[in-house]
Amino acid sequence: MKINENQRVGAVNPYKKSGEANFVQLAGKKTKPKDQVEISAEAKELLGAQGSVPTEEQTLRLEDLKKSVASGTYHVDAGKIAEKLLPYLK
Repeated sequence: MKINENQRVGAVNPYKKSGEANFVQLAGKKTKPKDQVEISAEAKELLGAQGSVPTEEQTLRLEDLKKSVASGTYHVDAGKIAEKLLPYLK
């Protein structure tokens, strides 16, 4: 028994028709409208904070971590990792 026909004649896509209707309403324009993105001031502030220069304290901490990883003395506490992952697994 065939449930879905894969080559239907005259199949209609309602989304395509509604898009074409909107295009016809914009008769003054010859091209389709372009998508636009607006970024809020708060988002711009967060993006700016990501690209900020690290402080001297952050740089020293990073260097210490790099040295301990390179020397093999860096210890990972599995319990802390599990505590942080647990909320995402529930």
